[in-house]
Amino acid sequence: MTNSENTQWDLTDIFTNPEEFKTTKQTLLNELKQIEQYKGKVTNSAQNLLEIYELYEKALQKFEKLYAYGMLTYHLDMANQEGIRLFKEVEALSTEIKTATSFITPEITYANEKQIKEYLSTMPELKRYKRDILDTLEKKKHILSQQEENLLANYAELFSSPENVFDVLTNAEFKLGTLTNEKGEEVELTDSNYTVYLKSKNESVRKQAFTLMYKKYAEFINTITELYLANVKADVTTAKIRNYHSSLEKAVIHDDATPKVYETLIQTIHNHFSVNHEFMELKKKLLHKSDFHLYDLYVNPFEEENEKISFDQAKEEILSALSIMGTEYTNQLQQAFAKRWIDVYPNNNKRGGAYSLGVYGIHPYVLTNFVGKKQDVSTIAHELGHSMHSYYANQTQNIIDANYTILVAEVASTVNELLLSHAQLQKETDPKKKATILYELLEMIRATFFRQSMFAEFEKIVHEKTEQGEMLSSEDLNHIYYELNQEYFGNQMVIDTEIQYEWARIPHFYSNFYVYKYATGISSAISISTKIIEQGESFVKRYLEMLKQGCSRKSIDLLKMVDVDLESPETYQLTIDFYQKKIEELKNCLAHIDK
Repeated sequence: MTNSENTQWDLTDIFTNPEEFKTTKQTLLNELKQIEQYKGKVTNSAQNLLEIYELYEKALQKFEKLYAYGMLTYHLDMANQEGIRLFKEVEALSTEIKTATSFITPEITYANEKQIKEYLSTMPELKRYKRDILDTLEKKKHILSQQEENLLANYAELFSSPENVFDVLTNAEFKLGTLTNEKGEEVELTDSNYTVYLKSKNESVRKQAFTLMYKKYAEFINTITELYLANVKADVTTAKIRNYHSSLEKAVIHDDATPKVYETLIQTIHNHFSVNHEFMELKKKLLHKSDFHLYDLYVNPFEEENEKISFDQAKEEILSALSIMGTEYTNQLQQAFAKRWIDVYPNNNKRGGAYSLGVYGIHPYVLTNFVGKKQDVSTIAHELGHSMHSYYANQTQNIIDANYTILVAEVASTVNELLLSHAQLQKETDPKKKATILYELLEMIRATFFRQSMFAEFEKIVHEKTEQGEMLSSEDLNHIYYELNQEYFGNQMVIDTEIQYEWARIPHFYSNFYVYKYATGISSAISISTKIIEQGESFVKRYLEMLKQGCSRKSIDLLKMVDVDLESPETYQLTIDFYQKKIEELKNCLAHIDK
């Protein structure tokens, strides 16, 4: 596989030369000076409010191009000094724009609400910014006085201390020890290679990795407990100060969701643990284990396929699978491949992993590190889902309303992955290859829906107990987490005692109530992809209309446009039914392989 020009980004779509970058930056700095002249006057008149928003919109458009150019240049070669300098320059610019515009939201917040609404009704041009203005007013009841806000802002760094200490402790200071690998060599266990050893076909290697990892966390469990509980207490206290009913309410309102979304997700799963237990039983049989341990969970019973796929083959497979989305969608995907939206192959000092970055007024850019594995095809389909979401939102909304929330961010990407899996299953005739696709699909649902919901339930329990004034210890947290593992995995598994410490190594727990969005995201995507397959063009039209909305409506209302109600058990029931159906399909494939 070679890196031809056609498989590399064309950044001249953003700026044709360095001079254009400099000119745009200077224009932006001038606009920021103009914006600052409105300080203390934002809501003095409807005209002022309009002018500040128009200036802000122009500034954001320029900044997005500048930041994207700097970041993308840097990620192509992270050792290149010019790229490093450019990225630092745009990061500094990010701080400048935040500082220069920081007075806008507080001034709207502390203004006379009746007067602001009168401006909106009397000046038609303000309709363009109505959603953002009303959102600011809606959050007003949770905004404190300016003096109190300044006080809280000064404590912000202290509130983030538990997470920072946790990161330093677990990433820089933990030495996990050594294990004996498959070749009989002594190798160091690290956080980054832990999952590699958990997937080993050698049981001794898996067990060593599992035991070593949690031995270290057990050693520091009291320290990590104090860090985590300090984080929870800060969150609970902030929610109380800001007049929320609970820390959960504070988190979900920020996501455009509701506490009912969170509670319905967990309750529905509680009613259907047996489906996940059934998959665990099937895994146990596939691995021929009399005792199925938690350190066996990540072993793929199907041998890795050595079959390589070219990028051109991947492109054709994706275009074919997503043709169900209609001509408009697939034509745009063709543009993505033909017009160098994608930087395809690994390269010296290129950033690892994959992502999609929407650039308002230009087009999205996708980074991948394609090495010809089947998983790489799913990765590209996934990232192009993000890209198409950004493309449609950016085409339809102003830059302020184009950025969709995290609650819907993973929906379009996962829809693409599910449509790809569906097409692969329809096309595949070899029962073993079909079983491999089904197994990987089931694993994605298990990890994204059941595992993340278990994490979400742990967070909910700990926050509620803290809000009720309970003094929790490391033993309490270990017990809560261990019992959840018993419930979610069932009696088909040996729930090893070491797993009680797993909660202590989940960094997402320091971003309070974040993980539930993985579960709601895949549930939304399963519902949408199923309807696309069943209803075709008429539903695709509705789905694309949803993507075009950006964040111009509440996320929970956006999803209702495509019949996804995150407050209804039905949404999660569909995911559980889909999971059950795929388990049955896998069993059917295995029966054919055995013959």
